[in-house]
Amino acid sequence: MEVRLKPVRAMSLAIIAAALLLSGPWLGFWPLLPLVVATAGFVIVDRKLESFAKPEWAVASVWVIAQVLIAGSVMLTGGLDSPVLTWLAIPVVTLGARFNMRGVVAGAGFTAALMMIVGYGLSYEQAVAAPQYVIAPLALLFAITTLSTALMTSDLEHRQVSVMDGLTGMLNRRSLEPRVEELSAQAAVTGEPIGLIVGDLDHFKSVNDTYGHAVGDAVLVDVAYVVRKELRAFDLAYRLGGEEFLIVLPGATAAEALEVAERLRAAIESQPAGGLDVTMSFGVATSGGGVFDYPETFAAADAALYRAKESGRNRVELDGRVPVRAVAVA
Repeated sequence: MEVRLKPVRAMSLAIIAAALLLSGPWLGFWPLLPLVVATAGFVIVDRKLESFAKPEWAVASVWVIAQVLIAGSVMLTGGLDSPVLTWLAIPVVTLGARFNMRGVVAGAGFTAALMMIVGYGLSYEQAVAAPQYVIAPLALLFAITTLSTALMTSDLEHRQVSVMDGLTGMLNRRSLEPRVEELSAQAAVTGEPIGLIVGDLDHFKSVNDTYGHAVGDAVLVDVAYVVRKELRAFDLAYRLGGEEFLIVLPGATAAEALEVAERLRAAIESQPAGGLDVTMSFGVATSGGGVFDYPETFAAADAALYRAKESGRNRVELDGRVPVRAVAVA
């Protein structure tokens, strides 16, 4: 998310700088100094973000510093009478993109405290006599916080729905394409192979016909859980549709992918799913390394799955293009 925010944040800082320059003859040019310091802080954090053990703390720290510096600009330009008092609400818009709800509440509360300090701490008598000059900025702050958080939550939920299978919680077919592009670029650089496992539940149609779709859904949910449990953290599991699943294994050789598929087959056979004993067949294929041709590799894994079905089901078949000796040696 920080990558997406950088150009927008840079544009926002440029707009603020332009406004301060244009207002310089009336406000003075001192408020530009805190803006320059805040910008330098963002640049430093952006460059070193990946090196921090807890990057979220680095982002939070520079955000707090930026708010304090904006408050400094408000103080330099008149405190409660400052025309830039409401600018303290601007950084709050980014909270929902960076932090959870607790972080959003903490950031909004911190900003509100700064507004109160600037309003009552520097101009107490004026603020008491005309509290609307504090109430209005606070109302703007909390309105922006509420609206931006709601929009960000809605966006995140929409993205999750668009890439997640609603029944099993697995990734869906729509999320596969961008990941394939990433893996293709990665394989071209590293030269590592990528394994694909295509799995299909055996006789699943008869489960739906005999026990109903509710039981069929329960079977799919339980099978998806077993699949995810047996995989490594960086392996990817997709539900392609119906009872068909795809497992993507970055860096896996044919032998390693075959071992994973056999482990999945045995795990599914060994425990009930949806209260029924079910089995699953698998087809395995790997890219040669260096070039990841997804359509070709998937077609090879799908063909291997077809052979597993034809050979009696509840079994694993390897891409016929891979020499048996290569698997044994690996």
